[in-house]
Amino acid sequence: MIIPVYKAFYNLRLNPFEITPDPFFLFSTPRHNEALASLYYGVRARKGFVVLTGEVGTGKTLLVRCVLELLRRTGVAFAYVFNPSLSALEFIRYIAGDFGLPVAGKAKDEIILSLSAFLVDRHQRKLATLLVVDEAHHLSAELLEEVRLLTNLETTQQKLLQIVLAGQPELDEMLDSYALRQIKQRVALRCQLEPLNLEETRGYIQRRLQIAGVGTDIAIFSEAATSAIFRHSKGFPRTINTICENALLSGYGRRAAVISPEIVDEVASDLRLGVVSSREEKKNGSSRAEKEQEKDELLRAVKTLLELHDYLQEMKLSDKKEATTLPREITEHEPYI
Repeated sequence: MIIPVYKAFYNLRLNPFEITPDPFFLFSTPRHNEALASLYYGVRARKGFVVLTGEVGTGKTLLVRCVLELLRRTGVAFAYVFNPSLSALEFIRYIAGDFGLPVAGKAKDEIILSLSAFLVDRHQRKLATLLVVDEAHHLSAELLEEVRLLTNLETTQQKLLQIVLAGQPELDEMLDSYALRQIKQRVALRCQLEPLNLEETRGYIQRRLQIAGVGTDIAIFSEAATSAIFRHSKGFPRTINTICENALLSGYGRRAAVISPEIVDEVASDLRLGVVSSREEKKNGSSRAEKEQEKDELLRAVKTLLELHDYLQEMKLSDKKEATTLPREITEHEPYI
């Protein structure tokens, strides 16, 4: 297999750039540390609602899994919904089932009663319970209402169920809408992940290589290559992983001990990393052209209607004028003089 040979060539014990969210490879930036602390504190202090947002590939799922690993050690039970494209009944069934509750053959109200009893029992034993919804920007309005209703499970002092919603920036837009103001008012903590800057990208790559077995005095990626990786990835960790993985494979094929910026540029070209941007520009350009065309057509239509209106008005005036100049016909009852 090529992967073990590629790892042997660069003296790696592990594959450093897997795109799967492995907490073992967490690289903490100040923003990641702040988000991690907010999530952990929000659950442990039983604040109720915590929201985590970030663009695609910024590490939201990885951060959530790190928090879950920490909370697991403190006795927190959690249900993890990674595909929220469910009906309301399926959503409730999934949550209860993930908590280990029997759901087969039960109606929705029966499941909610079982879930409520489960949460009360854990609360009496001073144990926290957590619901995590990943990809929460895909939640329908119906499911968001179900989530809100779950927050009604509470005592006079604390929420029985802690909820973390993680999703793309569209989730912020959803929660900012007037229709979801009840949920927004219940959010106790909000945190956001951003792409890495150049210095963080350099540290991210070095950190992963060191975990995989590379010595601190060995530079597999040149400084210029690191800058090229940042330029092509725009600082998104998932894209960094993809570029680095392919660059190492290409470097192995060329027997290159150090990855050059030329290899990175070639990999980025093969991955078509700039294509989405150019397509978006083309799409936006086409959209603008279509709008201009629609505007021109509308103006022409209005002009045609005005011309038609003027023509009809002229015809009407002409008919009236002719009617006033013609002699009136004499009827048989009128005398002829």
